[in-house]
Amino acid sequence: MANADFDTMFGSKREVLISPGGQPASDEDAELLQFLKDSTPKVYVIGAGGSGSNTINRMTQTGITGAKLVAMNTDAQHLLTVKCYKKLLLGKKKTKGMGAGSNPTIGEAAAQESEQEIKELLSDSDLVFVTCGMGGGTGTGAAPLIARAAKAAGALVIGVVTLPFTSEGAKRMRNALEGTEKLKKEADTVIVIPNDKLLYFVADLPLDAAFKASDSVLTSAVKGITELITVPGLINLDFADMRTILEGSGTAMIGVGEASTVDQRNRVVEAAQKALSSPLLDLDISQANKALVNITGGKDMTLGEAEAAVQAISSAMAKDSHIIWGARLDDSLEKNQVRVLAVVTGLKEGANEKGEEAIDLDFVG
Repeated sequence: MANADFDTMFGSKREVLISPGGQPASDEDAELLQFLKDSTPKVYVIGAGGSGSNTINRMTQTGITGAKLVAMNTDAQHLLTVKCYKKLLLGKKKTKGMGAGSNPTIGEAAAQESEQEIKELLSDSDLVFVTCGMGGGTGTGAAPLIARAAKAAGALVIGVVTLPFTSEGAKRMRNALEGTEKLKKEADTVIVIPNDKLLYFVADLPLDAAFKASDSVLTSAVKGITELITVPGLINLDFADMRTILEGSGTAMIGVGEASTVDQRNRVVEAAQKALSSPLLDLDISQANKALVNITGGKDMTLGEAEAAVQAISSAMAKDSHIIWGARLDDSLEKNQVRVLAVVTGLKEGANEKGEEAIDLDFVG
């Protein structure tokens, strides 16, 4: 939760705090509230390169609660078009603000030149997202170094990257795969979104619109995960819960499903099933043993509905799975609309074998 949001909810001055009984809050309550404010996880979203910076720009426009948005690029002209908390021009001497020319080696060198600035920026971070479109120069080359700097600061690091469309050429795809492997070595978890999978949704759209759709998926992924711990909900998650699922988890995939029907129980199950069958969830979920799930609905969504969505996901996973989930209300959703976001990780080697172990569900309140 950002300080401004905290102040809006709880008040920024101790003397105006009111206890549940209508009396001024005690000194102990005031201290607890101040401690909560000071200990709120510090979340950064770093957009590396052109694609990553575009994602940051979109997040600024759509809004994301409790995170500082930062754009890092070697292209000074492109950075001027981005609106965010902070901008960092990488490799001023190396690239002179002219970009990396789709060369990951130059992108990496630029990040190395700016390494001290990156470390200083992330020195107080607790959770860092590193997002980029793999295959180009700056994002592909710089993302692993940014992740390394965040890890050195003690942060939980989540990479959220796209792989290029096949139509963008074999060289770009090769660069993307190499960059993704390097990022996996530095980050706790890397969520990979293959752009080709987006064709399921945007096959009839112009290429420019398809790229915007890819950007939108990145935004939804980061926003959904961040607001699990920064926005109050029916079921709240804390940062320790997120770390339990995502720390050192390797490759992850994301699925997003929506449904809008009058039948309350069926709508959440339908949304959960859509999330699991999403082309973006490019894995055999029966082998997955960890998941982070976010269920969002309007004022009419109940706790029972949220639990039904989680049960639908758990029944498709390995029997010893560990699922942590949160649920919140969003007044901006249309009537009867619900959304389920699932981040699935902890994949096991080989075929999944049915066992008798109970699914480990964390209902965090």
